[in-house]
Amino acid sequence: MEKNRFNEVKDGVQQIIDFIAEKNAKEANNKLADVSEELDELLDFAEEDEDLMEISRYQVLLNQLHQRIVGLNGQATNPI
Repeated sequence: MEKNRFNEVKDGVQQIIDFIAEKNAKEANNKLADVSEELDELLDFAEEDEDLMEISRYQVLLNQLHQRIVGLNGQATNPI
Protein backbone atom coordinates (compact mmCIF):
# COMPACT_ATOMS: atom_id res chain seq x y z
CA MET A 1 0.00 0.00 0.00
CA GLU A 2 1.24 3.47 -0.73
CA LYS A 3 2.72 5.22 2.27
CA ASN A 4 1.47 8.49 0.73
CA ARG A 5 -2.05 7.53 1.77
CA PHE A 6 -0.94 7.13 5.37
CA ASN A 7 0.77 10.52 5.16
CA GLU A 8 -2.55 12.03 4.07
CA VAL A 9 -4.28 10.37 7.03
CA LYS A 10 -1.54 11.60 9.36
CA ASP A 11 -1.95 15.16 8.05
CA GLY A 12 -5.72 14.90 8.47
CA VAL A 13 -5.33 13.72 12.06
CA GLN A 14 -3.06 16.70 12.77
CA GLN A 15 -5.69 19.04 11.34
CA ILE A 16 -8.31 17.46 13.63
CA ILE A 17 -6.03 18.00 16.62
CA ASP A 18 -5.49 21.62 15.57
CA PHE A 19 -9.25 22.20 15.28
CA ILE A 20 -9.78 20.68 18.73
CA ALA A 21 -7.08 22.97 20.14
CA GLU A 22 -8.93 25.92 18.60
CA LYS A 23 -12.18 24.56 20.12
CA ASN A 24 -13.67 24.39 16.63
CA ALA A 25 -15.77 21.25 17.08
CA LYS A 26 -17.65 21.60 13.79
CA GLU A 27 -14.55 21.68 11.60
CA ALA A 28 -12.89 18.97 13.70
CA ASN A 29 -15.91 16.74 13.25
CA ASN A 30 -16.05 17.40 9.50
CA LYS A 31 -12.36 16.58 9.12
CA LEU A 32 -12.78 13.47 11.29
CA ALA A 33 -15.51 12.24 8.93
CA ASP A 34 -13.23 12.82 5.92
CA VAL A 35 -10.30 10.98 7.49
CA SER A 36 -12.61 8.16 8.58
CA GLU A 37 -13.78 7.68 5.00
CA GLU A 38 -10.20 7.68 3.80
CA LEU A 39 -9.31 4.99 6.36
CA ASP A 40 -12.29 2.91 5.25
CA GLU A 41 -11.00 3.10 1.69
CA LEU A 42 -7.54 2.03 2.80
CA LEU A 43 -9.08 -0.85 4.71
CA ASP A 44 -10.95 -2.03 1.62
CA PHE A 45 -7.70 -2.39 -0.31
CA ALA A 46 -5.31 -3.44 2.47
CA GLU A 47 -3.58 -6.73 1.83
CA GLU A 48 -0.68 -6.82 4.27
CA ASP A 49 -0.92 -7.29 8.02
CA GLU A 50 1.35 -4.29 8.51
CA ASP A 51 -1.15 -2.06 6.72
CA LEU A 52 -4.06 -3.47 8.71
CA MET A 53 -2.23 -2.75 11.97
CA GLU A 54 -1.51 0.82 10.90
CA ILE A 55 -5.16 1.35 9.91
CA SER A 56 -6.26 -0.07 13.25
CA ARG A 57 -4.01 2.37 15.14
CA TYR A 58 -5.52 5.30 13.29
CA GLN A 59 -9.04 4.02 13.93
CA VAL A 60 -8.36 3.92 17.67
CA LEU A 61 -6.89 7.42 17.52
CA LEU A 62 -9.91 8.73 15.60
CA ASN A 63 -12.23 7.24 18.21
CA GLN A 64 -10.30 9.03 20.95
CA LEU A 65 -10.38 12.28 19.01
CA HIS A 66 -14.10 11.86 18.49
CA GLN A 67 -14.54 11.65 22.26
CA ARG A 68 -12.64 14.92 22.61
CA ILE A 69 -14.89 16.55 20.01
CA VAL A 70 -17.95 15.28 21.85
CA GLY A 71 -16.49 16.86 24.98
CA LEU A 72 -16.27 20.19 23.17
CA ASN A 73 -19.86 19.96 22.00
CA GLY A 74 -21.34 18.28 25.02
CA GLN A 75 -23.10 15.91 22.60
CA ALA A 76 -22.34 13.52 19.78
CA THR A 77 -22.74 15.08 16.35
CA ASN A 78 -21.48 12.39 13.98
CA PRO A 79 -20.32 9.18 15.64
CA ILE A 80 -17.95 6.95 13.76
